[in-house]
Amino acid sequence: ARGRMVIPANKNHVAKGLQPIGIGIAARTKINANIGKSAVASDTSCELEKLFTAVKFGADTVMDLSTGDQINAVRDRIIGASTVPVGTVPIYQTAQELDEIADMRPQMFLDVVEQQAKQGVDYMTVHCALLKEHLPLTNNRVTGIVSRGGALMAKWMTAHGQQNPLYQVFSELCEIFREYDVTWSLGDGLRPGCLADATDEAQLAELKVMGELGRRARDLGCQVMIEGPGHVPMDQIEQNIRLQQQWCDEAPFYVLGPVVTDIAPGYDHITSAIGAAMAAWYGAAMLCYVTPKEHLGLPDLDDVRQGVIAYKI
Repeated sequence: ARGRMVIPANKNHVAKGLQPIGIGIAARTKINANIGKSAVASDTSCELEKLFTAVKFGADTVMDLSTGDQINAVRDRIIGASTVPVGTVPIYQTAQELDEIADMRPQMFLDVVEQQAKQGVDYMTVHCALLKEHLPLTNNRVTGIVSRGGALMAKWMTAHGQQNPLYQVFSELCEIFREYDVTWSLGDGLRPGCLADATDEAQLAELKVMGELGRRARDLGCQVMIEGPGHVPMDQIEQNIRLQQQWCDEAPFYVLGPVVTDIAPGYDHITSAIGAAMAAWYGAAMLCYVTPKEHLGLPDLDDVRQGVIAYKI
């Protein structure tokens, strides 16, 4: 009731065999495995194999981040075959359907979200908290905006000189989420992409807005998770968790790693598992795995296996 736990369970996925779980500060720490085809690699059968492998080795949820053609068909098969909650990032499909993200109209995004909700997606990452006034705060960053969703929204705002359209239609998104019982995963579009950018003004400005949006969503009858940073040195992890708990009312914190050193490409399932263990210790509710392919390429079946095993350990 306080919003410290969520149960991502779209009513249409429950009907297809979902086994719901709780994600929150008082429950066992969960792990998520990202899967999904790209425009240049993989297909439905490969992604189903990744799904089964991830669940076999202990993933509590999966996210389908597919791009390219046949996105809907791939997602439909994944949801139908998955007994664990399935998440998505709807801006990826919206961008796929356009030649240029600046051409996006808010209704296009709402239509994609509703389509995915009808399919049975249990939670969605939406980058609503990255505001126009935050963009100048990234100018002195070493690695700028590394979140793909964050970069797409920054490009839209720069092209139009207007506020984040996803922030503008937040109430409409809540209506769709409430109808299908889709859980919010408020995306961190300004997460740091290297240790030098960790816990900077841009990241924290967005986190404060996430707290405000979390309260709005709960008031509108929705469940909410908050997404957390990717690259954070070990001595700043506790601070990041404490700030999130304070500003976001202890809503479940869903963190990517965090990666604790920038100097180990090819081994980031290990560097991030170190940060993930610390984040879990301090109160993170769910950990998004990082595979050996992070920063290098697209994860294959063995990368998924190694990433899940590292995170379960």
